[in-house]
Amino acid sequence: MNTERDSETTFDEESQPNDEVVPYSDDETEDELEDQGPAVEPEQNRVNREAEKKRETFRKDCTWQVKANDRKFHEQPHFMNTKFFCIKESKYANNAIKTYKYNGFTFLPMNLFEQFKRAANFYFLILLILQAIPQISTLAWYTTLVPLLLVLGITAIKDLVDDVARHKMDKEINNRTCEVIKDGRFKIIKWKDIQVGDVLRLKKNDFIPADILLLSSSEPNSLCYVETAELDGETNLKFKMALEITDQYLQIEDNLATFDGFIECEEPNNRLDKFTGTLFWRNQSFPLDADKILLRGCVIRNTDVCHGLVIFAGADTKIMKNSGKTRFKRTKIDYLMNYMVYTIFIVLILVSAGLAIGHAYWEAQVGNYSWYLYDGENATPSYRGFLNFWGYIIVLNTMVPISLYVSVEVIRLGQSHFINWDLQMYYAEKDTPAKARTTTLNEQLGQIHYIFSDKTGTLTQNIMTFKKCCINGTIYGDHRDASQHSHSKIEQVDFSWNTFADGKLAFYDHYLIEQIQSGKEPEVRQFFFLLSICHTVMVDRIDGQISYQAASPDEGALVNAARNFGFAFLARTQNTITVSELGTERTYSVLAILDFNSDRKRMSIIVRTPEGSIRLYCKGADTVIYERLHRMNPMKQETQDALDIFASETLRTLCLCYKEIEEKEFAEWNKKFMAASVASSNRDEALDKVYEEIEKDLILLGATAIEDKLQDGVPETISKLAKADIKIWVLTGDKKETAENIGFACELLTEDTTICYGEDINSLLHTRMENQRNRGGVSAKFAPPAYEPFFLPGENRALIITGSWLNEILLEKKTKRSKILKLKFPRTEEERRMRSQSRRRLEEKKEQRQKNFVDLACECSAVICCRVTPKQKAMVVDLVKRYKKAITLAIGDGANDVNMIKTAHIGVGISGQEGMQAVMSSDYSFAQFRYLQRLLLVHGRWSYIRMCKFLRYFFYKNFAFTLVHFWYSFFNGYSAQTAYEDWFITLYNVLYSSLPVLLMGLLDQDVSDKLSLRFPGLYVVGQRDLLFNYKRFFVSLLHGVLTSMVLFFIPLGAYLQTVGQDGEAPSDYQSFAITVATALVITVNFQIGTASNALRQPYIWLTIILTVAVCLLPVVAIRFLSMTIWPSESDKIQKHRKRLKAEEQWKRRQSVFRRGASSRRSAYAFSHQRGYADLISSGRSIRKKRSPLDAIIAEGTAEYRRTVES
Repeated sequence: MNTERDSETTFDEESQPNDEVVPYSDDETEDELEDQGPAVEPEQNRVNREAEKKRETFRKDCTWQVKANDRKFHEQPHFMNTKFFCIKESKYANNAIKTYKYNGFTFLPMNLFEQFKRAANFYFLILLILQAIPQISTLAWYTTLVPLLLVLGITAIKDLVDDVARHKMDKEINNRTCEVIKDGRFKIIKWKDIQVGDVLRLKKNDFIPADILLLSSSEPNSLCYVETAELDGETNLKFKMALEITDQYLQIEDNLATFDGFIECEEPNNRLDKFTGTLFWRNQSFPLDADKILLRGCVIRNTDVCHGLVIFAGADTKIMKNSGKTRFKRTKIDYLMNYMVYTIFIVLILVSAGLAIGHAYWEAQVGNYSWYLYDGENATPSYRGFLNFWGYIIVLNTMVPISLYVSVEVIRLGQSHFINWDLQMYYAEKDTPAKARTTTLNEQLGQIHYIFSDKTGTLTQNIMTFKKCCINGTIYGDHRDASQHSHSKIEQVDFSWNTFADGKLAFYDHYLIEQIQSGKEPEVRQFFFLLSICHTVMVDRIDGQISYQAASPDEGALVNAARNFGFAFLARTQNTITVSELGTERTYSVLAILDFNSDRKRMSIIVRTPEGSIRLYCKGADTVIYERLHRMNPMKQETQDALDIFASETLRTLCLCYKEIEEKEFAEWNKKFMAASVASSNRDEALDKVYEEIEKDLILLGATAIEDKLQDGVPETISKLAKADIKIWVLTGDKKETAENIGFACELLTEDTTICYGEDINSLLHTRMENQRNRGGVSAKFAPPAYEPFFLPGENRALIITGSWLNEILLEKKTKRSKILKLKFPRTEEERRMRSQSRRRLEEKKEQRQKNFVDLACECSAVICCRVTPKQKAMVVDLVKRYKKAITLAIGDGANDVNMIKTAHIGVGISGQEGMQAVMSSDYSFAQFRYLQRLLLVHGRWSYIRMCKFLRYFFYKNFAFTLVHFWYSFFNGYSAQTAYEDWFITLYNVLYSSLPVLLMGLLDQDVSDKLSLRFPGLYVVGQRDLLFNYKRFFVSLLHGVLTSMVLFFIPLGAYLQTVGQDGEAPSDYQSFAITVATALVITVNFQIGTASNALRQPYIWLTIILTVAVCLLPVVAIRFLSMTIWPSESDKIQKHRKRLKAEEQWKRRQSVFRRGASSRRSAYAFSHQRGYADLISSGRSIRKKRSPLDAIIAEGTAEYRRTVES
């Protein structure tokens, strides 16, 4: 793999975006980022003093006021907003959610209003009114009313069924119950009745009904664990902690009932990771932040009981604010179909006008002089022509297909059921079938150009597994026995000798177990001892079994691995940690925890052994560990080689090291550490500087390799989608290294890929903007030159960009609010004009920059955006939609993906253990990413082909049917006389020609599902709009015109001067009409109609056969010649389908490993935020029920110690 630059930037860090942090939230200004004053001192009096001093300023931004246990407070007049005229409602939303559209009173008027917004439906309503006027109508009113009622009724029933399902879902959620204090006691009420200011009691495994302030819990120091799968798709638990004052006084029901705290905080917003507010209680003020807020959608875990105060309810909660606006989605074919209907309108008006003019001329030349045509009215020819114009609008109305929309809905409904019934998209492990949650987008699944995917829980299982390790230069983890002999098939290691093993670790290297048990290499035991002691994991015992709660799944996997290999972390207090070392329990004094953060990329722990010696244990990313190693590390190169091997296997790596610390050295360092810990300003920077002093001259032990398990079939799916010319972009909130690692694991990136990072892209875009400015500025976009690619053709490029760089590149950085306030209003017209021009130039520059970025990104084979916010995900999708006019699909599993899912043309939700928020907002859902290939390549492609064939055929049969009236008008004085009987006109689309075309739209297949998956290249016809476009439409129009000519003129010629066998002339109007109608039905349906009286003559049957033959033979001949001379890709595959029946097995791309050549690091992701070190050090998380150890065994420390040779 090549890179444009090393991933470690050499730019001035102060002026460059930070790759490690998620950019500021969506509605946050730079002021809020920059004006972060010194850290708050722990003394309560200083907090009070500062709060009082800044209270006036604070109130300007924090205007949301909450009073505990006082509902009347929130009903005061100044909290009321005018909703409609004089109707007012409180600004505090109730807790009921509403996703339905209709109720019992509004369904009929609203549904009819929505349906008549469709041009065709409104047109037929006008037509029905015109048919009530006898002077212009030659058709009975029921010919329009019956089809219209049928269309409106079927659509209304479908909308009613959909809305009833939404009602049921809303009712289920709103009728959930929880305990709320009312009248001084906890009472069970429904979620929809909860209001802001209520005090709640929640129990273990309860869903949180609103955004609440944690007041207290049953855990020591009111700690509360929550699962945030509904918000971010991550199943590892997060912890929240109440204020000390509320933890102390608000534990019992009576105290909670009398709680009268007053809260001032920010207005409802979509910032999931930030909250600013103050609690005023007992004449004191207490700062509030996001660590004290429990968000709606989360689940209480490992906490028996907790109490909270409702801050935001219902639509004001952060999860609802993040859901984005519900966009009405329509397919590309829908838009095209509407334009074609408008085209038909224009054709109809022109044809009717032409025939009306013809009638006026005929009246002037013939009608006025034919006494037998006198109708008793002395109207002028022009007036008669005017009336006939409306008459022909009515007669030719079937040119605009009224049943088109309802037929399309029926086909889409059927396609949706096929998706729901597909057993190959059913995930038996979770009992989760695929679900088409909308019935309007199926054919769009066959036209996707770009897929935007989340990572955690979508591409991966979010399950970390310990796979390999390198200890003292030796790699462990391959399939081999205790004698170091490799075997392709070998049983996994039996951990039954270890009483603490959980039995879930699959490991096949028996030699490592032999090394641990024999103790021949002390470094092996030292390695796993480090894993068991250097972490911030919390431990719990459930039914006698050890359970770990980690800040990240990576850390949990390492501690669990150490546990299985005989070094089990058992307990911790504020200053001790207890570990079982091969069955022997030992307790170590914790002197300091040097916690992980995104800048340090490592964590350390300093402990005192029972023998009295002091050691520092450290683990971290190899790039930072290698900089701090002692120069005399004999296994440095061997470990480096192992890291390269692990990286080539896309495993997440971590280096482990330690050092001995002298008592004197530690005492001096500890003074600096304690001083930095209580610093009043820049505390984090001071601590990091002190950490650097002790984390040096480290001795390398080895490295771990963790697999972030991909879901089954992800590389195969991505490979097939790529062959279908679908580009996949990964948008994730994870760190850059983690996202890059997954890119290699799922084969989006390869060793031959040249990766461009944010700074490279910024430089390229800057150069392009300069060139464009030199060619005439941004206004040159109105006369753009030929497109210039950013990269040479044939290069395999990938783009990896962080959220901070994305904001920088797309000019999305917010303007400071303070600067806006200081702007002077323009005094003169000239100033106003100049300011307007300046704003316009800035907008044009921003638009051009964004377009350039999209062009550049679309030249890359893969794009990975990491550390991005939910709004940035949606913005990236919107940019591709806007500038590439491409069909997009977004797939995700968490609430942070909802905005992206709603923005894309099609949204797919992954259902399962990660929560249901994304699924509820999606158009399609299933349990595994691999089902996406079947959804697109099989169901999407079939739906597109079927819909295109249906539409072409539908337009054709309607033109063939309607234009017979046109030819007939030349022989009836342009009098708007119909060529068919009224009931045939009424039932033609509803009965005579409906079934075959519907069956084709539902069941037609060009190739089987297996061949569709085998040959993804077949998918491109939908991307290129080859099967339905204006060219195809006009071909259908021409085909219909020719068919109508044949249908009319052959029977006309046959009947013109004919006598039947019985001496009667068959050329009466009824016989002619039935002959044409029967030929039409047979032609378009291959089926025959019956009319015994009119069809008793053999001559008539010969006429029908001749007419049908002349209509069909050219179609059959053209189809035969096209398959023989110009076969399509699907024709070729269908011809050789027997030979291709065997499904080709997909093989993973072979990784080409070049020792020492790869510069990629599969970095270890501790967490997206700081670990639990502060919590552990404070002692507030430690359970009070923990009993001390009876004895501390002080033997065996020599095998864990190693002397550093100077």
